[in-house]
Amino acid sequence: MGSSRTTVFRAPVARRAVLAALGAAAVLQATGSALARAAGQLLEALPGKRALRRLTNRPPNYETPLEYFRSVLTPNEAFFVRYHHAVIPQIDAAEFRLEVVGAALERPLTLTLAQLRTEFPAVELVAVCQCSGNRRGLFEPPVPGLQWGHGAMGNARWRGVRLADVLARAGLRSNAVELAFDAADAAPLEGTPDYVKSLPLGKALHPDTLLAYEMNGAPLPALNGHPLRLVVPGWTATYWIKQVTRIEALTAPASGFWMAGAYRMPRASFPLLERFPSQESGERAPVTEIAVNSLITSTEPSAAGRTRVRGIAWDAGHGIDRVEVSADGGRTWQRAELGEDLGRYSFRPWQFEYSSLAPGALELWARASNRAGQTQVEQPIANPSGYQHNAFHRVRIEVNS
Repeated sequence: MGSSRTTVFRAPVARRAVLAALGAAAVLQATGSALARAAGQLLEALPGKRALRRLTNRPPNYETPLEYFRSVLTPNEAFFVRYHHAVIPQIDAAEFRLEVVGAALERPLTLTLAQLRTEFPAVELVAVCQCSGNRRGLFEPPVPGLQWGHGAMGNARWRGVRLADVLARAGLRSNAVELAFDAADAAPLEGTPDYVKSLPLGKALHPDTLLAYEMNGAPLPALNGHPLRLVVPGWTATYWIKQVTRIEALTAPASGFWMAGAYRMPRASFPLLERFPSQESGERAPVTEIAVNSLITSTEPSAAGRTRVRGIAWDAGHGIDRVEVSADGGRTWQRAELGEDLGRYSFRPWQFEYSSLAPGALELWARASNRAGQTQVEQPIANPSGYQHNAFHRVRIEVNS
């Protein structure tokens, strides 16, 4: 990599507290004691960011508040922040270099950002970036790890080049097994495993897998991967390497901690359509695709005693088939109206209007189903690391007479 300025991330310069993570005036309020563990944390404004819910500040892990999901695209300045290591370099885009190396390449490359922008076809797509542990803080009983609520995710329009095009220039050989990606961030303590992730060939060569340099029409924010990041639509964010500086074509499966030890779950606990066979061992398999999910983002009174419910739904790219809502504990379900489709990997907005609801407190449920036949589950699927929480979203509301 070219010259860069390395900084150890410290507490943000601006800070403001709020009454609760979901906002004191929010109509919605999540149920159960699990979210109560998360709701009292502060919002802090990181450099270049609006106030986000802080989980840790070193390394920086900050969650997007619910209000920003009322738009299909998540603003850059409100996009969640997730890091494993606290030493995060500030990289000058003009000095940036991407190394493409490995025994399974004919022609190792070193590319500048300018070369990526001018020498390869530009591609743009909308995709959800979601942490594998999104909603971990809602599991009962609690599981270890960062106690994310609903906001360890965001949806953006990404622009960059196809990873497959870069690998074609490097001459990917037939003996390649996986592609490994190294990030520029580092741990402050010696001996901590470097954050290196790999992809199977099929996913790496998929035309939608990108090396992105723009996000929602602007250069990547510093805390979301500037100047270059991997975009792996449909798969969880553990593979979306920020500040990617090195790609290695491997002739054997990656065996580092972040592949062989972390981000794995019991194979039988969740039916994955997209697998990672070279990384599966025994009863444990890597987390891969995003589970089908939905979120109620607002409820509001409408004309003549009606109540309008709005939300978003998303999955791994199979396509949202339907969203259903229930106001009677799941005894009956009614189909919501789907909104604008920005692409198979994007949030899909939806809305439903109840003609009449009895006055008083009640609980609304939402569930999404995709075109692959997958549907949200009533209760989260228990697993030791709290991955893939995709139970029905439930919110309590107060209906005025």
